[in-house]
Amino acid sequence: MTRRSLLALLATPLYSQETSARIEGMASRGVKAAPRGKPSGLPFHARFTDVARQAGLNHAVIAGHPNRADYVIEAMSCGVAFFDYDNDGWLDILVLSGSRFGDPPATASNRLYKNNRDGTFSDVTEKAGLFRTGYAQGVTVGDYNNDGFDDLFVTYWGQNALYRNNGDGTFTDVTNEAGLMSGEARFGSGCAFVDYDRDGHLDLFVSNYVGFDMKSVPRAGESKSCQELVFCGPRGLPYGRHSLYRNQGDGTFTDVTESSGIGKVAGGYGLTVTAADFDNDGWPDIYVACDSTPSLLFRNNRDGTFAEQGLDRGVALSDDGMVQAGMGLGVGDFRLDGSLGIVKTHFSGDTPALYLNDGKGNFRDGTLRSGLAVETRFVIWGVGVADLDNDGNPDILCVTGGIYPELRDAYNTPRVVFRNTGKGMFEELMGQAGPGVDATHSSRGCAFGDFDNDGDVDVVIVNHNEPPSLLRNDVSGGNHWLKVKLTGVESNRGAVGARVVVRYGGKVQAQEVLSQSSYLSVNDSRLHFGLGPAASADVEIRWPLGRVEKLTGVAADQLICVKEGSGITRTEKFARRGA
Repeated sequence: MTRRSLLALLATPLYSQETSARIEGMASRGVKAAPRGKPSGLPFHARFTDVARQAGLNHAVIAGHPNRADYVIEAMSCGVAFFDYDNDGWLDILVLSGSRFGDPPATASNRLYKNNRDGTFSDVTEKAGLFRTGYAQGVTVGDYNNDGFDDLFVTYWGQNALYRNNGDGTFTDVTNEAGLMSGEARFGSGCAFVDYDRDGHLDLFVSNYVGFDMKSVPRAGESKSCQELVFCGPRGLPYGRHSLYRNQGDGTFTDVTESSGIGKVAGGYGLTVTAADFDNDGWPDIYVACDSTPSLLFRNNRDGTFAEQGLDRGVALSDDGMVQAGMGLGVGDFRLDGSLGIVKTHFSGDTPALYLNDGKGNFRDGTLRSGLAVETRFVIWGVGVADLDNDGNPDILCVTGGIYPELRDAYNTPRVVFRNTGKGMFEELMGQAGPGVDATHSSRGCAFGDFDNDGDVDVVIVNHNEPPSLLRNDVSGGNHWLKVKLTGVESNRGAVGARVVVRYGGKVQAQEVLSQSSYLSVNDSRLHFGLGPAASADVEIRWPLGRVEKLTGVAADQLICVKEGSGITRTEKFARRGA
């Protein structure tokens, strides 16, 4: 019997659907933090400042009452997206919002902020047709109808929504005509556009968190079957069921959950979804971070079906065979070996997990050796793998926040930065990344992108019951960078699922165009590569349908726009802030 088989056997009673009347909170291993090593002493050339207020991101994200959460749908909250909805070359922002039981604010809506190209944003929510109250959770961005404009799919507790981008600054809710209406209220959470059958049309995977009904789930403090004084769940509530919808190519979707094999798997408490080619076979797989149940890896069988292999592949449980409270996902090439690794965030009293990929989709837990096990203090949610200081090594930034507003001392907590010191080794920075990182909030989703087009990576963050944070990154030093924007022709127009491998200064780094990661959020689709001292790079693109294009000697410090089959069609130099 293999070690993984033994862990699977031992873990089985821990994650089988509970039949007890007891409803409990999130799983935590209760582990102690690993000792911190001696600081490297290396300078960190990124500094983050929260500029949300002056940028005009003024609407609070509602998530229950400020001092209490009555239900789990309030506490889990929501994601955020960086995307360019009007194709003007500047990132706009969609900030989701929840609501609260009893007295929901009439203005508690998702908010679309248009980038004014001067460091400020305008709220265009109502003009764009996106005003909607309720409990929004996750978002995915993709051009499902291949018309050249990014569309939105938003999950809710209740009914999810597909918003078609009309190309004129407005969106239309086409959920019903697209065949995506649900016959029952569901707790939608993670979602990802993915061309799983490689036909050039984006399909849709949706995870669901728990089976939740206000009529049957007690309000916080009303039942002894729940934890005392705080909301009920997730453990003890029914599992969510995950769904896969195939794009028919005519604006409609067909539910293929059962025929694809997705429906054969007990869903667990599914949250963030990431679709990427983890085994390097050219076909996208689907990974679901699950809270207090084993996380799920659906390997693409390349025939329209999937096989769930999370346990066998090493990404379902902790290294000691325990379930963890999987919240957020970051995907990146930590070791610069051309394969995609995974970082998954968890509850306090537990470490984040860092999974190293052998290039064939088999993972080993590298959390302790990589240096991430030093942090167990916070509940960690959104996470991103991005080269924050452009030194050529991708770093990790996480956002944190307590889940119980009744426990004020542990509710507002800082952000966390792990700087990559090389070869996939990390050190947590303390007080070195700027006031935007040190500030305390109860945060959930976050998205990474260059909102001011100055050649670095900024971060937008959802905060509970206050406006979002917009962390502007000001990078100093002489490091170089390269951004890659892809447009599909035979592949889906937004090139979701494309793999880009960049070689620079003796290093190699792989990234993919993802439609969801972090915590229920979406990053800038322009892939950003820090190059360190290298002044040029070689770029290899594997398009979603398999075509490979190679570009040699591409100059640094610019955005290159590449059209499938046509090479570089446009370049743009960005002005460095303060230059």
